[in-house]
Amino acid sequence: MLDNSGFFLFHRHMTKPAAVELDEKLIASQEFQKAAMASKLNWLRAGILGANDGIMSTSGLLMGVAGATSDATTIFFTGVAAVVAGSISMAGGEYTSVSAQRDSEIAALEIERKELAEQPELELRELTWFYEQKGLDYDLALQVAKQLTEKDALKAHAEAELGIELGAHASPMAAALSSFVAFAAGGVLPLVAVTGPWVAWRIPATIVAVLISLVLTGFVGARIGGAKASRPILRNVVISVATMAITYGIGMLVGHSV
Repeated sequence: MLDNSGFFLFHRHMTKPAAVELDEKLIASQEFQKAAMASKLNWLRAGILGANDGIMSTSGLLMGVAGATSDATTIFFTGVAAVVAGSISMAGGEYTSVSAQRDSEIAALEIERKELAEQPELELRELTWFYEQKGLDYDLALQVAKQLTEKDALKAHAEAELGIELGAHASPMAAALSSFVAFAAGGVLPLVAVTGPWVAWRIPATIVAVLISLVLTGFVGARIGGAKASRPILRNVVISVATMAITYGIGMLVGHSV
């Protein structure tokens, strides 16, 4: 429960200083901070994924073209087209996906709002049942359901039944913009590396730039998720190297056969 200062009092016999000390430890804990930052972490993860996609797909395409031709102009405009098209595609896909999710959540909430208005007793029993399934006995589950219903019935049912937090709908436009920027930022790196003035070192420069970028995104992604960085980094590097090797090989075969 909460006292007037906003601190948790976990037990009625616990002294307030002891409760305050526990609350401060709880709020400072890694788990509590992650829960408070959940929405921010979601779009940050999406940004990391978008950057990874931009790096891998653009570098793969550029390596394929570089394997087929040494013409710098062709490689450059191919890379620009890849970055622009990929960024727009990522943004459009993210906008469509998030819009569909948001529309389905709003529709589900409207149905729940109607059911609460038309059959409140049945909805109260339903909410009670949900808490019984979590391990509470009937009397306590009913008490919890009643208190939550009195405070905000729609919020209680949305969270328990639908897994939806009211007022936390993702923004399709924000998601689209984030994906566009992330993909473009990732795609620019191999484009600069492969079209730079170091013509003789074009391929090695691209490989090095891509690997360094993916090591960084793998490390950041792992830190966000609280996991060890070695596995995500290795996964990024292996997939990227395989992509570049395959597309470069195909480009060389096509280039020699044409």
